Amino acid sequence: MTTNLAPLIVVSGPSGVGKTTVVDVLLQQTQLPLRRAITATTRPIRNGERSGTDYYFWSRDEFEQAVRDNRMLEWAVVFGTDYYGTPSSEVVPYRQKGVGVILVIDVQGAARVRELIPESVSVFIRPPSFEELEARLRSRGDLTEDRVRRRLETARDELARAGEFDYEIINDHLPQAVANLERLIAKQFAHG
Repeated sequence: MTTNLAPLIVVSGPSGVGKTTVVDVLLQQTQLPLRRAITATTRPIRNGERSGTDYYFWSRDEFEQAVRDNRMLEWAVVFGTDYYGTPSSEVVPYRQKGVGVILVIDVQGAARVRELIPESVSVFIRPPSFEELEARLRSRGDLTEDRVRRRLETARDELARAGEFDYEIINDHLPQAVANLERLIAKQFAHG
């Protein structure tokens, strides 16, 4: 890859850690030329979510067709049930225009992006504790007990992989987590 591309920042962490919130707050207040890539999923839409803003909500057939057509930068089956992935169109053209792209993706997807795009910078968002993570997941109120349990099992595996990332940020105080992420990203623009 050429070095004149804007940074690609991969933000990951267990479900419920607040990674999307950290990124959304950062995007609302930063002066850096940044955008969040909208990922696609086959999971059901939640209350308050909008297709094309929060995610692209695709059918399994649509998702599998995008994979066959080589239109996905990365993708995985997450929690053993749903496809999640990043369309290439959400990343490549923006980086070429000087706009940094943040991918908010799962740990599997982050590993794939690091492999495909070695110059990407990966950031793992940690909860202050596993108990706090469980409380956050349960407070969502939109997950069955089975889904909460599955996400907690996945979270244990993901937390064990935090050392694979370039940086770690603990999300125990939102403004501080946002400031830490912005500082890391500003460094990437300075090095570009």
